[in-house]
Amino acid sequence: MVGVQGDVEEHVFATKLAMKNLGIEGEVVATRKPGVVGRSDAVIIPGGESTTISKLIFREVDGTSIADEILSVAEEGKPVMGTCAGLILLSKYGDEQVEKTGTKLLKLLDVRVKRNAFGRQRESFQTQLEFKGIGLVEAIFIRAPAIVEVGKGVEVLARFEEYVVAAKERNVLGLAFHPELNAEFGDTRVHEYFLKMISDLSG
Repeated sequence: MVGVQGDVEEHVFATKLAMKNLGIEGEVVATRKPGVVGRSDAVIIPGGESTTISKLIFREVDGTSIADEILSVAEEGKPVMGTCAGLILLSKYGDEQVEKTGTKLLKLLDVRVKRNAFGRQRESFQTQLEFKGIGLVEAIFIRAPAIVEVGKGVEVLARFEEYVVAAKERNVLGLAFHPELNAEFGDTRVHEYFLKMISDLSG
């Protein structure tokens, strides 16, 4: 778990509960420094402030960075999930806001994102989405981005209005909303979907 900023504790709780529901034993670790992410079976980049998270993960410590480790984990075929700001960071292309703020992207998901696609904080909302492979899920959007273009190898998992709000490319999963907030009400299906990717991808 990338723990530099954002909804870190909520994701830790959701992942632990999802592991319990699936009968998976393991450890969920939130880290602010290089050295942990690279040894993980899967990585989550939580929501938060994308520009801040970008600066922190790309900052080098002793010649390496958390971003380097995320890229290595993804290259090894291990699952990587980004939610809200995490989706922005996973994306290959950003909009003018992303460029204006100088937000450095990981470019792991062949999509173009629009930052703050649904407005600012006061325009936050909750709705139900049909999520491919799961069914109806409650989706909470908080100053959320959205996907406006997808590459050929990208599978669309959920849409809202004219936007794609959940997509997957091989081992990389990007969501515009906050599935971790559903864990408070016992719904960890999105995190379970992500965790199942570990065994699905390893064969």
